[in-house]
Amino acid sequence: ATLTSVLSSELGLWPAAPALWPPMFEYTKNGRDIIKLLLLPFSSLNREESAGQSVILACSALKKMYRRILVSGGDAVYSKSELLDSATGKVLFIHLDGSMELITSRLNKRRGHFMAPELLQSQFDTLEPPSAPENFITVSLEKSVSEIVSEIEKSLHLEKCFSTAVSELDAH
Repeated sequence: ATLTSVLSSELGLWPAAPALWPPMFEYTKNGRDIIKLLLLPFSSLNREESAGQSVILACSALKKMYRRILVSGGDAVYSKSELLDSATGKVLFIHLDGSMELITSRLNKRRGHFMAPELLQSQFDTLEPPSAPENFITVSLEKSVSEIVSEIEKSLHLEKCFSTAVSELDAH
């Protein structure tokens, strides 16, 4: 939530559909799978992209399938094929990497957080870290919030430069 707020403010990104969070919080608080609920943010991301708006979405897309749904929508559930290159480049996943001890410590300091601390081990057990061909960066949670934001901003800038260069090459 902290990173989403800071990145949204500094980069002028639209925080995706805050009205979606209460049902997702309730769902995850009870330890249930969120595949069906991932289609809600996908719809929001799709709508904002259609309007030309860049969006930031904070979520625990722990499994590759969840990330595929966020990129490709409901069809990803039924498709065995890998992510399409054209769709992959539109979404950059930011994998926040930290030890169980560090994340437990931070979670225990939060008041009113939607996730029960007892579910953290299952989150680690479920995690399928992003890998190629997914479009992602990994950022260490050992860093300060300002260092994390700076690293993400640099990656987004490089991503934009690369995308522009590829577009220019395609035009020739």
